[in-house]
Amino acid sequence: MITIEDFTPVAPVLRGAYIAIGNFDGVHRGHTHLLERLRARADDASAATLVLTFDPQPVALLRPESAFVPLVWTERKVALLQAAGAAEVGVFRTGLWLLSLTAREFFERVVVGQFAARGMVEGPTFRFGHDRQGNVEVLAAWCAAAGIDFEVASPTEVEGQIVSSTRIRRCLTEGKADEAMRLLGRPHRLRGVVVRGAGRGASLGFPTANLDSVDTQIPADGVYAARASLDGREPFLAAACHIGPNATFDERTRNVEVHLIDVTPGDLYGRAMEVDLLHCLRPTRRFDDLQALLAQMRIDVEQAREVITRS
Repeated sequence: MITIEDFTPVAPVLRGAYIAIGNFDGVHRGHTHLLERLRARADDASAATLVLTFDPQPVALLRPESAFVPLVWTERKVALLQAAGAAEVGVFRTGLWLLSLTAREFFERVVVGQFAARGMVEGPTFRFGHDRQGNVEVLAAWCAAAGIDFEVASPTEVEGQIVSSTRIRRCLTEGKADEAMRLLGRPHRLRGVVVRGAGRGASLGFPTANLDSVDTQIPADGVYAARASLDGREPFLAAACHIGPNATFDERTRNVEVHLIDVTPGDLYGRAMEVDLLHCLRPTRRFDDLQALLAQMRIDVEQAREVITRS
């Protein structure tokens, strides 16, 4: 990964590549198709592939009230882009130095000047420059005049609808973790730090790791079949994840609690945990008494185990 904070020309090894530019939030199946096309065009030209993305997303600075919680954190995005075919990933440290450029200035100073791109591949909805003035029609004309190979990648459809980050976020908002997984090509992943909770789960025989500082989109309240890893290392462990307030105990705070199935991991406080959400088992609800809650928790764990085994 290279960090880009100004318009200084990049190392010669990165100049003359085939490039794709975008947020690439989630690195979903539509993005992987675009990168397949980028790799194919670059291979035909015996050129490298370079993906350029942003941290933070431009909308977070331009219209913070409209900004969305990302689907992936930056380091994971970079790793996913590389796994999808990018030889290198450049991350713009987004600021007014970049966002104030007109579309033409962005093309001249970044695409031509800074990276000397030999080719580009973008999706049909790609926009660039101040106030999103540039689109793929404009970019195609400028690339043609500059002798830069250019392709608009076709959109990817699943179940008759175009795959997009917006569609994935909507699935998560509705608790449809399995549908989000089909669109992403892998489970949606949360990341957080284990902190102390009320300690109620351990006293009930179902100890949970309470996650704080979660930096990716948290889906709708519910109980999910999941798998979890500690400190970014495999193996992933079977888990059941509860998202939402503990209504049975009159709590209103929205929590992310992870129960590791058939594992006694010891003290987890302060450790990083990553959680892949596979399927929503049920919505959250209030139970009339503790015994009813415990009975449902046993069912949840067994159902989670079955889902994880199938997956």
